Amino acid sequence: ARNCWYYRVMINNGQSKSKKIKSMVDNIDLKIISILEQHARMSYAEIGREVKLSSSAVRERIQKIEDLGIIEKYTIQLNHKLLGYGLQAVVLVKAHEGKLSLLFKEVQNYSEVQEALNIMGEYNVHLKVIVKDLDELQSFLNQLIVYGATTTFITNKIDFQDSL
Repeated sequence: ARNCWYYRVMINNGQSKSKKIKSMVDNIDLKIISILEQHARMSYAEIGREVKLSSSAVRERIQKIEDLGIIEKYTIQLNHKLLGYGLQAVVLVKAHEGKLSLLFKEVQNYSEVQEALNIMGEYNVHLKVIVKDLDELQSFLNQLIVYGATTTFITNKIDFQDSL
């Protein structure tokens, strides 16, 4: 398993959020979410000092945000290079007819795949892949040939703040 370096908060950015839920979240809740996105392990007391609330009030607000489904889970973000996985790539797949759902089922079993998206256009699958080196990437691509044609882009990650 690849070990963690720090925690991230996964926010539900679904387009189907009702106006009712949006009206239940105020500016203080948004500030708490922003803090958690940057420092998910920060204590209620520390968050409280930043938003000028007691730790129990912060705890209640975070519980409400979780109950509303806005915060889906707490997770980690890895520094893959420090763990020996120095190559990141985007693989586009133009799935053969009838192979799309099978491809999505199969890529769930590949540890190289960090993210899989169903996209519109000439290609219908976008895979974010992290591997050790070019040989491992080629081995991975060879497994995809039965599902469709691929185009691969080796990437250099640029980090942006993903807070509100």
